[in-house]
Amino acid sequence: MCGIAGLFLKDKSLEPDLGRLLSDMLVTLTDRGPDSAGIAIYGPAQAEYAKVTVQSSNPDRDFPQIGTALARSGISPRDVTLKDSHAVVTVDQSSLEEAKASLLSISEAVRIMGVGGTIEIYKETGLPKDVIDRFSIRTMGGTHGIGHTRMATESAVTTLGAHPFSTGPDQCLVHNGSLSNHNNLRRELKRLGMVFETDNDSEVAAAYLTAEMGKGKSLGEALESAVRDLDGFFTFVVGTRNGFGVLRDPIACKPAVMAETDRYVAFGSEYRALVGLPGIETARIWEPEPATVYFWEH
Repeated sequence: MCGIAGLFLKDKSLEPDLGRLLSDMLVTLTDRGPDSAGIAIYGPAQAEYAKVTVQSSNPDRDFPQIGTALARSGISPRDVTLKDSHAVVTVDQSSLEEAKASLLSISEAVRIMGVGGTIEIYKETGLPKDVIDRFSIRTMGGTHGIGHTRMATESAVTTLGAHPFSTGPDQCLVHNGSLSNHNNLRRELKRLGMVFETDNDSEVAAAYLTAEMGKGKSLGEALESAVRDLDGFFTFVVGTRNGFGVLRDPIACKPAVMAETDRYVAFGSEYRALVGLPGIETARIWEPEPATVYFWEH
């Protein structure tokens, strides 16, 4: 049992409030999963720049080395923002791969949480409220975001095991449920060159969607393929650079509710996560259908 929250803004005037609104939604779902929590925030697009969100279990030792590590590769970062155990490093798009390698060379404790022109991912063990406060999520603006509060059933309670999982540029996934064929899929995806850092079945789902989109499919088409290829009980909420998608398995036994107004589209594992949203009293409220792809895009 886990809790999922997602918010896709249509009204630009709400963008400064994205972090606050999404944080309130996720905190409301705390009792669905108090082990760990995470949020992905999509901000303004930066065509010529890319952001690398990294995490360290020893940030006081590792983060002062970021500038030196990048300089060894001839990279001058545009910006480095430190937030507790995470750092967001902005570099030229052309030097992204070199920057990732340089950051990982700092120490074995440094991990990449997400990469892209718009995405920042923050996740840690602990209650959603504490994780949100650690990274000042309430002060963040953006166009859309997804969040997750976890009750670990398939793997250990660790930062890497927390959601969202990101396996492609500006793409991430949160998941409520359990996949039964994730080990077979993991082996197939490894043969395609995918790399996994956890035993979590949700990381496999994220990698599967990345691989399908690598074949030229849209996110919607990749999600349609997931209905065929993934076995188990699942609700996925997926974020991309421009969009926000939702999919439930053909049985749809996991709870899910959505709301839409002319200002936003929202997802919650339970309706109570949505009650604080502006104009919720006049929103169209519905339960997403089984095996049906829902997708919105800017």
